[in-house]
Amino acid sequence: MSKTRILFVSQEITPYLPDSHIAKIARELPQAIQEKGREIRTFMPRFGCINERRNQLHEVIRLSGMNLIIDDNDQPLIIKVASIQAARMQVYFIDNEEFFMRKSVLTDKNDEYFQDNDERMLFFCKGVIETVKKLGWSPDVIHCQGWMTALLPVLIKKNYKDDPLFAESKVVYSLYDDTFPTALNHRLPEKLMLDGIDAESVEILKNPTYDNLCKHAIQFADGVIVGSDNIDKSLIDYALTLKKPLILSTNVDDYADAYDAFYDEVLLGESVAEMAE
Repeated sequence: MSKTRILFVSQEITPYLPDSHIAKIARELPQAIQEKGREIRTFMPRFGCINERRNQLHEVIRLSGMNLIIDDNDQPLIIKVASIQAARMQVYFIDNEEFFMRKSVLTDKNDEYFQDNDERMLFFCKGVIETVKKLGWSPDVIHCQGWMTALLPVLIKKNYKDDPLFAESKVVYSLYDDTFPTALNHRLPEKLMLDGIDAESVEILKNPTYDNLCKHAIQFADGVIVGSDNIDKSLIDYALTLKKPLILSTNVDDYADAYDAFYDEVLLGESVAEMAE
């Protein structure tokens, strides 16, 4: 019997970006899941502040070279990879000169959120999917961490639902306390529709606030993890209303075991299950 395959997609991972709750879990969880006998792949954006020499990133020529269309514009996709030796795991980086060469992550020098964060998010999510296709690696579960991964659920369920690599994939979305203060570009629904997603599926993104982006991800996810303490209760209620399998787990001592069991629950398609902290 083949190993269950878990694809981890995160907007930040230690040690490549400064420690945060998301970055710490995104570093430790894949290692723990791999040690439990699962097969893993891990992706994050190659933000310009990541030191390539110190972290020993190198381009994977056989995976790079394609163009992704974002809002009718061709954007070259560059794939880089690095190894976390202590964890015996590789991290794939989605890179592009237009979106990720700037020397900061989400905000400019005045702490204003970049106006094109919606397109950076879309490029990252599409880049992950297209790279996994090139790898020929069919994930059983796709675990999304951080709001920059929030478009993966709809892309998997709508754009790639007939692709043999993703037809059976389940998507898990983690909610974290990583909110942003102002709405994303109002044309985000239009940009998604250019990719062939129907208007009804992006209705909630007509007002692309943080909460609506999370609700949109929840809508198309197969399971939801509450990964931080300070999550708006309305998001949890929304997941429960949609009868999504749900886990409340912010205890750092046992989350890997809890998540590992949750992947199996989602794969079995079971109904709502809550786990107290």
